[in-house]
Amino acid sequence: MPRTREIAGRTVGEAHPTYVIAEIGINHNGSLDIAKRLIAVAKAIGCDAVKFQKRNPEKCVPADQRDQMRETPWGYISYMEYRHRVELGEDDFRQIDQYCREHNIAWFVSCWDTDSVDFIRAFRTPCIKIPSACLTDRELLEHYRSTAVPLILSTGMSTLDQIDAAVSILGTERLLLAHCTSTYPCMNEELNLRMIPRLRELYPCPVGYSGHEVGLAPSLAAVALGACFVERHITLDRAMWGSDQAASVEPVGMGRLIKDIRTIEAAFGDGIKRVYESERKAASRLRVRDTL
Repeated sequence: MPRTREIAGRTVGEAHPTYVIAEIGINHNGSLDIAKRLIAVAKAIGCDAVKFQKRNPEKCVPADQRDQMRETPWGYISYMEYRHRVELGEDDFRQIDQYCREHNIAWFVSCWDTDSVDFIRAFRTPCIKIPSACLTDRELLEHYRSTAVPLILSTGMSTLDQIDAAVSILGTERLLLAHCTSTYPCMNEELNLRMIPRLRELYPCPVGYSGHEVGLAPSLAAVALGACFVERHITLDRAMWGSDQAASVEPVGMGRLIKDIRTIEAAFGDGIKRVYESERKAASRLRVRDTL
């Protein structure tokens, strides 16, 4: 089985350019204007897709957390009210869909419950992301499998046995795996990037990297280790309010990441040993004897 998948007309997988996903997530803080600004930035700096999150708070917020109070830009409110505040609705996503079409950039969503999967399917997004937090939810995984679109499964906070079980439910025909560590931000010592080639050995599907570290170097190392797609959270300003902002990348940094990924890809070559024309002058000057 080829280790490639088609997403919005792009082939994602081995021997193809790294697919770069700008994870907007909830960094819009419930603002459609901020969401659109992030989409425009992502397109301008060369990202291939943007990703949002969608959940039904009534299903996804544990009962013991609903009434917990917290400081937010909307005042001192309950966690449940906060979760509703950062959710984008149907009209918001219709505008996002139109805006992404106008800017010629793909968009898709991480869905945290069956209602959200059904909600997003109506927009015919080119794929759907399965959050790490949902990897052990059998009912939700089975619902995901029924969508008949490419699925990106994030593997944070999961054992290999749990990943095996999830993959057995989802199948590998439309699956892409994302190695990640679900800490925001994540320490370099816990990124465990060597899991990227390990996942490639274990599963016959494209493997990428979803990074939550501070800085760019680990994401570049992930590409060097074989990640065929890279997802990083994007923000207008890391100092903005929000739980994911500190683990996000600002526009200048995201642009640098993409530029460096393309440099690494150009340096990969094809693995066929040859003597380049640029080396021949050096050989004529430096090789005293050539008797082989």
